[in-house]
Amino acid sequence: MDKTDRSILSYLQVDASLSVGDLADKVSISKSACWRRIQKLEERGVIRGKVTLLNANALGLDLTVFISVRTNQHNEPWAKNFRATVEDIPGVLEVYRMGGDVDYLIKALVQGMSGYDKLYQELIKADLYDVTASFVMEVIKETSELPL
Repeated sequence: MDKTDRSILSYLQVDASLSVGDLADKVSISKSACWRRIQKLEERGVIRGKVTLLNANALGLDLTVFISVRTNQHNEPWAKNFRATVEDIPGVLEVYRMGGDVDYLIKALVQGMSGYDKLYQELIKADLYDVTASFVMEVIKETSELPL
């Protein structure tokens, strides 16, 4: 990946709706060369999708919660059940299997505390040992842009 590819990716991270022509002008290459580079980046899996970012607060999703999960079961059937459970819960945005004191870390967006309670009731169906939640009071920085 060269400087031009990185530049294309930087512009697309900010605005994926840019036309190929506009993007080509910004990175100072021809339209066809820009299109070919984008295609190659997609084929290589560097570009994995294009999305529209929504305003969570405008949709009533006003509470961000990070949920720490510990389990006393570390077997494949339990893990499959846990994965299926969290994949089916609306509002769960990210789930990470962790090293250290916490087994899993979940990021979710919900409609207030009652929304969290509903999410919690669904989550505990996965037979968890310990669940701890931390609630976001203020977002200091939030980005989807990767450092290039």
